[in-house]
Amino acid sequence: MEMKLLYAVDNPPLPVIAACSIRRISMMDSLPSSSAPSFILPDGSKIEGTFIILRYIGRRMNLYGKGVFQSGQVDEWLDYIPIFYQASKFEVACSFVDTFLSTSSFLVGCDLSIADLALWSALSETSQRWGSLMRSKKYKNLVRWYNSLMHEYATSLNQVLRMVVGNRKPSTGISTDSNSKSLSGIYSNGVTSEKTNTPSSSLPEIDLPNAEVGKVCLRFAPEPNGYLHIGHSKAALLNKYFADKYEGRLIVRLDDTNPAKESDEFVQSLLKDIDSLGLVYEVITYTSDYFPRLMEMAEKLIREGKAYVDDTPVEQMRTERDEGVESKCRGNTLSKNLELWKEMIAGSERGIKCCLRGKIDFQNPNKCLRDPVYYRCNLVPHHRVGSKYKVYPTYNFASPFVDALEGVTHALRSNEYRDRDAQYHLIQKDMGVREVCFYEFSRLNMVYTLLSKRKLLWFVQNGRVEGWDDPRLPTVQGMVRRGLKIEALAQFIREQRASTNQNMMEWDKLWSINKRIIDPVCPRHTAVLEDRRVIISLIDGPVEPFVRILPRHKKLKDTGDKCIYYTKNVWIDYVDALSISLNDEVTLMDWGNAIIKEMKRDETGTIVQLIGVLHLEGSVKATKLRLTWLPEMDELVRLQLVEFDYLITKEKLEKMQDEEDFLKTLNPVTRKDTLALGDSNMRNLKSGDIIQLERKGYFRCDVPYLRHSKPMVLFAIPDGRQRNVVK
Repeated sequence: MEMKLLYAVDNPPLPVIAACSIRRISMMDSLPSSSAPSFILPDGSKIEGTFIILRYIGRRMNLYGKGVFQSGQVDEWLDYIPIFYQASKFEVACSFVDTFLSTSSFLVGCDLSIADLALWSALSETSQRWGSLMRSKKYKNLVRWYNSLMHEYATSLNQVLRMVVGNRKPSTGISTDSNSKSLSGIYSNGVTSEKTNTPSSSLPEIDLPNAEVGKVCLRFAPEPNGYLHIGHSKAALLNKYFADKYEGRLIVRLDDTNPAKESDEFVQSLLKDIDSLGLVYEVITYTSDYFPRLMEMAEKLIREGKAYVDDTPVEQMRTERDEGVESKCRGNTLSKNLELWKEMIAGSERGIKCCLRGKIDFQNPNKCLRDPVYYRCNLVPHHRVGSKYKVYPTYNFASPFVDALEGVTHALRSNEYRDRDAQYHLIQKDMGVREVCFYEFSRLNMVYTLLSKRKLLWFVQNGRVEGWDDPRLPTVQGMVRRGLKIEALAQFIREQRASTNQNMMEWDKLWSINKRIIDPVCPRHTAVLEDRRVIISLIDGPVEPFVRILPRHKKLKDTGDKCIYYTKNVWIDYVDALSISLNDEVTLMDWGNAIIKEMKRDETGTIVQLIGVLHLEGSVKATKLRLTWLPEMDELVRLQLVEFDYLITKEKLEKMQDEEDFLKTLNPVTRKDTLALGDSNMRNLKSGDIIQLERKGYFRCDVPYLRHSKPMVLFAIPDGRQRNVVK
């Protein structure tokens, strides 16, 4: 018997309905008016009450956190959320949660819980208060969290919103009463546009074929021959999406079948990146765990006449496969095949010239079925098993077998490998193992970007980048080092997950999402470029420097405070000095207005000094120039501001005929370093901190302050509005 929610039309338990919709639990509005909701359990028994049912679903459907501690946190939030229904305490509660969400994407841990659904429902039910606050952007973290849920669970939550508006069944349209009108600008399709307050389109729900809730098993199987890049991230996050949606198992399997290209370094980097992406997996396995059973299967296929050993030279074999010519070894006797197989296992001089091939169809129009290679010799020691083996399975042979063995129900793969689908299923059929379903998605292609591991390795090996975590590379670690938030990457992937079209994606869109996440929470600092900076001498400036304590972010007190020093002489950027004329009134940010009375130039005409007087009673709204400035003092921090450009100059790189064609696309200059001075508060920044330099953009601290002689290194974070091309 399946679980089922029963409720009254005029008393819908909104958080429970949201949970049931997300977890695909049956619902019926069949109870009498004003009745408390009931939940029918699998054994036919019944429980009643909104929060009792919600807690049951949470525990049963993996929406109650991970472990005892997180379950306790869920309970704490459920006890707190009723405050949102008290008008006098609503904004206090919003402020509290907004502060909490400044460093979190969910209320508990890294995944959705019933605490999120309860809070979301409370906000949605208080439509007038919450709607007004959304438009005012007063609590940006809370709005970001709310919109993120609307993006991720659009269909389910919009269904609940229709019930909030019209108090009707999910299938009915939105009411046209006054309450509906007040909500329409905010709740239609779920998400409010940041600039126009117009709703964006909701994301389409996508389904796995033949999938059942609680019975889905997925696997993410990267090869440890490089670092994860943005393309792998799409596969990883889609696996996470379906595992969550169907309450399924997710296996992380490292496909380590090529010892010549794999290493422990790559294994550790993959595990680090998988954790960074927030994948919640059941177990980590290695294809090498199954080497003995794979070899047994290979010999079984030889004995059954479904595989044979071929010693044809590689180039000749490639030509024969291309032309549909049968290999001379295809008719080998069983004894001959077993003899050569033993030579391969031993890694003998004769054996290393052979490979094991499947006997499928050498003339099939689909060339992937023309007797594909199952095993090759490789004498390079394996990073896990050493020199125990001299033969290793190909991915095409190992994947169908291990998928079936581990109980995988659905294998996700990009549609560039569609030609290999038939091969995968025919190999499983020959092996006599259970068939696995495929779900295809489009390969993620980014403009001016290489995603080939071989090409990325070329940049690393040839010193064109600092390493696999270089900010110019599209690796997860490189993107994070440049200042990308994983939350932004996940949202970017979700927004185009349903597409199977091979499109080139713009980086600007990803960086725009990232900006919306970091801008509300990153502290503000000030910097002036060292090159030709100009001093303003204030005639009536303070004789003795004084200090004011100001927040590092005017709208977010949790970012802490900073000390601003006010002195008689202050530095400004040369480009700002060029914009000033005599008697101009300018605004010195966080101080007030000043009037420029004199400009001094050297013999070349370069401005070397401005002389002015303070006019603090002047209106800062009336001035045209708002200047960032720094006090003239020894405590300023030396900075090295770093901008990056694309590694190649061609937007879309077709398959190259030779290495020379690839080298012609290399961008000669991909990094620009600019020296600057920063306010003294920046001494406290740690590696990884993200800040905004007023009027200069967003930066991530890569190397913190160590000593005055060595500058801090700050990496510029693109904001999606410029190409970020290094000049």
